[in-house]
Amino acid sequence: MNDMVQPDDAPNHDNGMAPDCAVEGAATAPVPIEGIRGRLTQDAPLAKYVWFKSGGHADWLFEPADADDLKAFCERLDGDMPVMALGVGSNMIIRDGGVPGVVIKLGKEFANVEVTGPTTLKAGAAAPVSIVSRRAGKAGIDGLAFFTGIPGSVGGVTKMNGGCYGRETKDVLVDCDVILPDGQFVTLGNADLQYSYRHSALPEGSIVVEARFEGFPGDPDTIRAEMDRISSERKESQPIGSMTGGSTFKNPPGHSSWKLIDAAGLRGFKHGGAQVSEKHANFLINTGNATSTEIEELGEIVREKVYANSGVQLEWEIKRVGRP
Repeated sequence: MNDMVQPDDAPNHDNGMAPDCAVEGAATAPVPIEGIRGRLTQDAPLAKYVWFKSGGHADWLFEPADADDLKAFCERLDGDMPVMALGVGSNMIIRDGGVPGVVIKLGKEFANVEVTGPTTLKAGAAAPVSIVSRRAGKAGIDGLAFFTGIPGSVGGVTKMNGGCYGRETKDVLVDCDVILPDGQFVTLGNADLQYSYRHSALPEGSIVVEARFEGFPGDPDTIRAEMDRISSERKESQPIGSMTGGSTFKNPPGHSSWKLIDAAGLRGFKHGGAQVSEKHANFLINTGNATSTEIEELGEIVREKVYANSGVQLEWEIKRVGRP
């Protein structure tokens, strides 16, 4: 999971080029596609886009050419069909029955990162936040080094208030541009998102297009050292390179999930092709041929056994989507 990109992840498959829209896999589209320039595919496999490398197909997968193309497409949907944005797929289980409606996959047109001022920068929703932290560090913008420890995209952390090492997205986000399911384009400020732990008030089905961040002045060498420290800690403590979904459960108040799981004797516990990581007990891994059902069932087994052992109810942090 170096720099949040694995060999089979979407950034390596998507060259960012979107031809005039052609419907792949079907003769008809869910909406009129005249003038739409992106790629629309029916019954599209999604396993290659998520780090667990498991799960079913999308009813429809749309890869927009740019923000205007995405807006036009969503306007034609008019909120009548479920819409889900898919980032780097690092903290997600796609269920084996697939995802209803339309899955939106943003390509390289949405992955630009640009320093805009002495302490500010903007980034497209598809940009890995590790790239954002590196770009900020080189520019002497401190406060975003924690992004180095998050396996996700700008869109994902903006929606879920991603965080680690004592900091969260809410601490650095200024505002973000969002396309709502009916195609409406809005800019939402930090306060509008009503951030809480791993949660925001972004409407279901909304798609983050771009976000703007602000840090504070810092020394590039000092920031680089902090980012190196975070990267080293991740490599030492997490199953880097495994087919995993990152942190599985939120930390309950006053507790660390991994300690509760460890105390329940579940480190290394297996269920089918899914396993609780030997290296970090709050990570589930696909050992090679696990189904999404097995991975999710393992998570539920962990929740039950932790509750029986400690009386603490673990809450999923990994997003689980689609039909069983």
